[in-house]
Amino acid sequence: MYGPTVKGFTSKIVHSDRQEAIEHGAVHKPVHDSVAFSFEDAHELAAVFQGVQPGYTYGRQVNPTVTALENKITAMEQGVASVCFGTGMAAIGTTIFALLRAGDHVVSSAFLFGNTTSLFNSFDRQGLNISFVDATNVDNVANAITADTKMVFVETIANPRTQIADLKAIGELCRQRGLIYVVDNTMTSPYLFQPRSVGASLVINSLTKYISGHGNVLGGVVTELGAYDWSAFHNIYDDYRKGESVRWGITQIRKKGLRDLGAALSAQSAHDISKGAETLALRMERQCSNAQVLAEFFQQQPSSCVDAVYYPGLAQHRQHQRSRDLFARPGAILSFELSADRDLWQFLNALQVVIKSTNLGDNRTLVIPVAQTIYHEVGPRVRADMGIADTLIRVSVGIEDIEDLTEDFSQAFARS
Repeated sequence: MYGPTVKGFTSKIVHSDRQEAIEHGAVHKPVHDSVAFSFEDAHELAAVFQGVQPGYTYGRQVNPTVTALENKITAMEQGVASVCFGTGMAAIGTTIFALLRAGDHVVSSAFLFGNTTSLFNSFDRQGLNISFVDATNVDNVANAITADTKMVFVETIANPRTQIADLKAIGELCRQRGLIYVVDNTMTSPYLFQPRSVGASLVINSLTKYISGHGNVLGGVVTELGAYDWSAFHNIYDDYRKGESVRWGITQIRKKGLRDLGAALSAQSAHDISKGAETLALRMERQCSNAQVLAEFFQQQPSSCVDAVYYPGLAQHRQHQRSRDLFARPGAILSFELSADRDLWQFLNALQVVIKSTNLGDNRTLVIPVAQTIYHEVGPRVRADMGIADTLIRVSVGIEDIEDLTEDFSQAFARS
């Protein structure tokens, strides 16, 4: 073990690379672009391939720069181990692919990112059984569990309507029933929320969003938190029932998911994400502060401008108290329904500072009309079930000076 012993969240991120020896005294782990790694002794090559000793063989499943990022994320989430992927969706898809089989049942929150819903529907057509429920009430989750249920999947704060799942109660339910509890922490990040505090088994983060934070790199990660008893799980391959059982699940995800499907994160992307992660806490403090001010700003607009505002930091939000109990801050995503008196496209096109874009978690404030874009494909019935109105606008709040943001939205209201 190298480097200093530190306790703070940001200190751990900044000094994470120094916990192992870094080549030539570099402060950051360098970028290792090599696909293959050589060995002087063929016995050593075989030992690494067989998992008898640690090492690097082929870049699709292991790389020193990616390993440094995985260690950083594991420290953020206070977990056991992590596996990185090329995108957040790859992290979700390969995790389910690696752990479940045809006939298994998953209880999922109905309030999910649109592409996650689409992915789950594809899995459903290929032999998994997926039940979508209102996860803001644990009773709905409990009532959906069957003898074939193996996993419960939720997001912390739902994208885009900001519903908050009954995270703590669901964690206790999964513990009692012996279910894998997967929590997508993307909308809160490890800075605002630690899923291990509610008994999560695995935590997913899209590294593209808040952790990297600059809108210039794709990535995803799954982290084992050590709460689930993998020795009792029906679908761990015999090859991976070795060593500590707490690592069986994450090992299978790396082997059957990352290695076999190949959704690898590049060394350069891992390096860029690691650099961005160093300012996660600083950025999120500013973004959450701006989001609170903007939510109150929209709330104060007349009904001729705004019909409804959704942000966990507002007292009237249905899960406001839950947000206060669980999260360090209410997040940096909000949405609002533009009044029917306003022309949606005219309002959006009038914005000058705020950017019209599909991403979130960027330093820049981004807006998107939800029904016509990221939730267009699911159709009007599903949108209605999710509470997504045709006039709903999602706002991913950035780090700009708040006066520039409120003035930009004000002039857009005036011009539409």
